[in-house]
Amino acid sequence: MREWQERLERLDPGMHRRVKGLRLVLSYGIAAALGALPAVAHRVTGGALLSILAGGFALWACVSEGKTKRVESIRDLTVLCAAAVGGAALMIVLAPPLTGRDRPGAELTLVIGAFLVGYLRRFGILGAGIGSQIYIGQLLAFNAGLRTSDLGMVMVAALIAVFASIIPRLFSDLMEHAALAPHVAPATRSVDGGGEPTALWMGLQAAIAAAVIVALNDVIGLAESAWAITTCTYVVANSRAGTVHRIVRRTLGTLVGVPLGLAFLPVAEHVPLLVWIAAAIAMMIYSIALPERYDVACAAYAFALMVTMAVAGEHSVRLLSARIWETLIGGAVGLVSALLFSPRRGPGSSMQSYG
Repeated sequence: MREWQERLERLDPGMHRRVKGLRLVLSYGIAAALGALPAVAHRVTGGALLSILAGGFALWACVSEGKTKRVESIRDLTVLCAAAVGGAALMIVLAPPLTGRDRPGAELTLVIGAFLVGYLRRFGILGAGIGSQIYIGQLLAFNAGLRTSDLGMVMVAALIAVFASIIPRLFSDLMEHAALAPHVAPATRSVDGGGEPTALWMGLQAAIAAAVIVALNDVIGLAESAWAITTCTYVVANSRAGTVHRIVRRTLGTLVGVPLGLAFLPVAEHVPLLVWIAAAIAMMIYSIALPERYDVACAAYAFALMVTMAVAGEHSVRLLSARIWETLIGGAVGLVSALLFSPRRGPGSSMQSYG
């Protein structure tokens, strides 16, 4: 098997990343299609949202998974989908007591997910993926406005996502290997001489930044506060320089991707199939670029987000373009949090940025 992988790599360098991107798109498509089947959707409460949840769970599980062996990949995909269920359940349970007059709002629950995105990186690729999936599950549940009665539907979505993400992986074993996923080294090194791991500081930086954005939303009202929270969550790296680098790259990518997506608004209304094809290509580019070109990956995802929202019926240029402002706000708050709450570097400490 290894010999065949090496031969394929020599014939077509980088093919494994394109296969990864294709697998990501296929997994999303299979999950969304199965979730939209009337025989499935009509049998669960809140079935109209089943397709969105199943597709989201499968898509981001494939993004986070990065094992070389098929059995390990299937195991991790299952765990990652389960983590998304945990995040969605967390949002469903905590959102009601946080929502209402003189209350911070359900967005406050995302602070927990933001912390876990940073902190669980101490456990390497799978840990980083679990933290990200918990946050994704929360975000999907928040955007969909899920309630306690929807818990059963969330479980069905996870089962569909597991199936949809595993099927393409069964047929891609020959063409995939370790270079599929960006390297995520366990962040366990103490950086301040006091025994606190880097990952703890990363989690705290993301959580504090998310809490600040929740407070800003309460004071001034943000168009899509969850976008700003997501930005400050994923730009945090385990060094100030790494955080600044990710903020700049994410901002540049968003500044390119959003206008391109807005340019597709007329097409989205009249030729939705073409838009879905463009979104699929964009997500493949996202997967290919993510390990080394964070700016290109962010541009591709911003484009895909804009056009899919447009196809779903959202044609407000003001709302869609808010992605730019929310990214700038999230990046600025994330930077301040990193500057104020980064630990002092002790002698000989090494700090590397995550992919």
